[in-house]
Amino acid sequence: MNISVVSRNIGIALLFNALFMFMSVVVSVIYDFDSAFSPLLLSGVITFTTGLFPLIFVRKHEEIHIKEGFTIIVLSWILSCIFGMLPYVLWGGEFTLINAWFESVSGYTTTGGTILQDIEALPKSLLFWRSSTHFIGGIGVVVFMLLILPMVSTFKMRLSKLEMTSLSKENYRLRTKEAIRVISTVFVGLTIASALAFMFAGMGPFDAVNHAFSVVSTGGFSTKNASIGAFDSFPIELVAVVFMILGGMHFGLIYKTFSDRSAKLFRSPVTKLYLGTIVVVSVIISADLFIHGAGTGFWRTVWNSVFNVVSYISTTGFATVDCSVWPPLSILMLMFLSVQCACSGSTSGGLKTDRILIFWRSLRVQLRKQMHPSAVIPIRVGTSIVDTQMVAAVNLYIVVYFLFMFVGAALLCMMGVDFMDAFSASVASLGNVGPGFGSVGSLENFSQIPFMGKFILAAQMLFGRLEIYSLVIMFSIWKWR
Repeated sequence: MNISVVSRNIGIALLFNALFMFMSVVVSVIYDFDSAFSPLLLSGVITFTTGLFPLIFVRKHEEIHIKEGFTIIVLSWILSCIFGMLPYVLWGGEFTLINAWFESVSGYTTTGGTILQDIEALPKSLLFWRSSTHFIGGIGVVVFMLLILPMVSTFKMRLSKLEMTSLSKENYRLRTKEAIRVISTVFVGLTIASALAFMFAGMGPFDAVNHAFSVVSTGGFSTKNASIGAFDSFPIELVAVVFMILGGMHFGLIYKTFSDRSAKLFRSPVTKLYLGTIVVVSVIISADLFIHGAGTGFWRTVWNSVFNVVSYISTTGFATVDCSVWPPLSILMLMFLSVQCACSGSTSGGLKTDRILIFWRSLRVQLRKQMHPSAVIPIRVGTSIVDTQMVAAVNLYIVVYFLFMFVGAALLCMMGVDFMDAFSASVASLGNVGPGFGSVGSLENFSQIPFMGKFILAAQMLFGRLEIYSLVIMFSIWKWR
């Protein structure tokens, strides 16, 4: 293990964090030096100094091996979360040490769950920093690093596969450097477009920027206690739905659609399944709400169904109503969306629609082989044939994912957490969705979860964001030969 290589690259990740801390300081100055000015300034200085130190005193190395690569990725995320909690801890209020850790991890992993009971009590600059962690985590700390580091192409490809899963590569066979440029362009472009759209819909500039950071990163942090519902505006909700859907799509396909002026995005079977799921589940929930008399008028009921379906499947977690009071079938459908989630190559979490599609295609092939044992039936996703090794890896990941989900829920139940709260919190945290149901629902928070429960949920957020294997590998990396 080359510690000097690891330290230099982690230092660059910390410098990006420091940049946004100083931007938050500027916001504090704009709002008459609010109460978070000193905490943010001190946090920025500490983070900047720590990140700059290895760049000055450690010699630069061009070659990085896969062992260092895994270490850089995992430690970049963990240390970003640690330094990201400094503004919260120094500011105080509801931010105890564990609460600050939970909020920081939730921000960087774009989960969006919060321990805050009164979000609007935070100063503007701290709210901006809170949303900035979504922006940093959404584009990926390591992707930031890859934009400026002249690393060897093999290593860059390995890193990019960890940051953005390689399942949805149809119509997107680009070299890693080009892929990173594409993702950055789409991410920043969507963020700017959403901020302008929110302002055009009637949202103030400050709220628009904060919600743009959240919606494109599919995070869910809001500047209001009642989330998007606080604005009580259909145009604002419509803008949120559009960009939540786009934030859950493969950024490479979005880029190719606009650059080639084609419909490649909508020809992808993954995109079709993603959009089809939104339509089907919205219809089911709307019908369920009408049957149980839980609606508030035809069009509003349908719209609430669509909005919350998109919010859960994209793992954004914005809310317009309290879904915890909906009928059991509607809650079950939203929980299913919290497991499936959106497409790979986006900022969403969960299993990803790509894996679900491959799973169902492989199941169909296995059923056909039962009737025709000698048949050679390839598994296709669009025009691409999925090899058996990929299918095995997908199915194994699904099993491991559910194992982590149930273990997390079991540990929370052992701490005395209600079953619905424990299970939905585990599903939402591992899937980076944010809100669960019950006391951790879309209009509630995680403040009542026990100390160790918050630590477990934060760990699940990291496992979900790094797709489990990266963190697991770290436990055995020192034994590699």
